[in-house]
Amino acid sequence: MIASTYPLLDFFWTMIEIFFFIIWIWLAIMVFVDIFRSHDMGGWAKAGWVLFVVILPLLGILVYLIVRGEGMHVRAANEAAREQKAFDQYVRQTVGTPAGGGADELAKLADLKDRGVITDEEFATMKAKLVS
Repeated sequence: MIASTYPLLDFFWTMIEIFFFIIWIWLAIMVFVDIFRSHDMGGWAKAGWVLFVVILPLLGILVYLIVRGEGMHVRAANEAAREQKAFDQYVRQTVGTPAGGGADELAKLADLKDRGVITDEEFATMKAKLVS
């Protein structure tokens, strides 16, 4: 019954329309994200782009991609690098591991033992704490 009222080619055409609609929504979201992520534009420029994209969506997105599309990747990469740096700093701070790692601490302990500042027993105890 459904096949006679809704032919297969109409179904495929509907799927293509849905696909392009989803791509258009994704592009609109990415344009808005890039507008607000961009630090080289002032507030009025951002407001202008938002109004342009909201009032004339298809034309606004196409013009934005033509005018500022080349820098979208750069801004996204810079944001990802900033987030990775912040995450790495947070992990180092949370774990409490020094920037040089355990190998540097072990080398310092060995140097202290060689100079006679700490005994072999103290060295073994501190080394066991460092390793665990």
